[in-house]
Amino acid sequence: MAADAKKTDTILSDVLGGARLTEEEAEYLLSLRDADIWKAAAAADTLREKKCGDAVTYVRNMNIHVTNICKNRCGLCAFGRKESDADAFFYDGEVLRERVQKARNEHVSEVCYLSGIHPSFTIESYENIIRMFHEEIPGIHIHGCSPDEILFAAERSGISTKEALIRLKAAGLNSVQGTAAEILDDGVRHVICEKKLSSADWCRIIREAASLGFKSTATIMYGSIETNAQRAHHMGIIRGLQDETGVFTEMVPLAFLHKNTPLAKAGLVTHGSFGREDLLMTAVLRLFFDNIDNIQVPWTKIGKKMAAVCLCAGGNDLG
Repeated sequence: MAADAKKTDTILSDVLGGARLTEEEAEYLLSLRDADIWKAAAAADTLREKKCGDAVTYVRNMNIHVTNICKNRCGLCAFGRKESDADAFFYDGEVLRERVQKARNEHVSEVCYLSGIHPSFTIESYENIIRMFHEEIPGIHIHGCSPDEILFAAERSGISTKEALIRLKAAGLNSVQGTAAEILDDGVRHVICEKKLSSADWCRIIREAASLGFKSTATIMYGSIETNAQRAHHMGIIRGLQDETGVFTEMVPLAFLHKNTPLAKAGLVTHGSFGREDLLMTAVLRLFFDNIDNIQVPWTKIGKKMAAVCLCAGGNDLG
């Protein structure tokens, strides 16, 4: 889609004037090139200043890996392993406790446990992890359990996903991860994460979490096989959920890292996201999400220099 300077200026002027960006307009902006990219970035930066001011926020967080053994082993992922793989790991018991103690010594305010979905995990597995975190770091905020993990644990335990969420909350889970969303288009999901839950189940579990008082992050993983139209539609689904529930505290763009993934090994992708896409994604998320204050810039995905640029293109939170 070729950019039209007049159309670009009109869209950006309308959004700055208070109009809500449509999915079609978001798709168009994601296609921008050359000088128009900087127009979008400047407009997004103006909105960021109005909504959030100039402070860059962050959470003093530590990610704690539990296992890379995963029932999914998605095409998009270079992390997941089979139990029989030589480099598979599963930290439980005292080993995991020692890792949590390290987080305590770093004086973090939040822990986020990252894990493959181990085939043997049940709801009790997650309850035990959460309770152990609270034992070691009293008062810590625990951010965990994607909708895919919640669905699998519920099915393995013979309970509903809402009951699983109630039990996780009772164990001390403070907020739900909005990961496993990737792109909420089942055609794309069939290729990049075939064994993960459906788009409808992801949305349903997020609604259930909201009904129980949880907050969540929202994510978009971009740069694999999806189109700009599919990216924009994903954004529309998230914005609609936010209109309905107010559940999301921030929008997190996750650049696809292609190296060593099954998608790359199969020749279905030859690269991840480009810097142009990283910049435009940050800007368009700011312009699109009039109902989410915080647009995160995940520096571990795009590097510190690109993260600094994205903080001038609508981002306000450093992930």
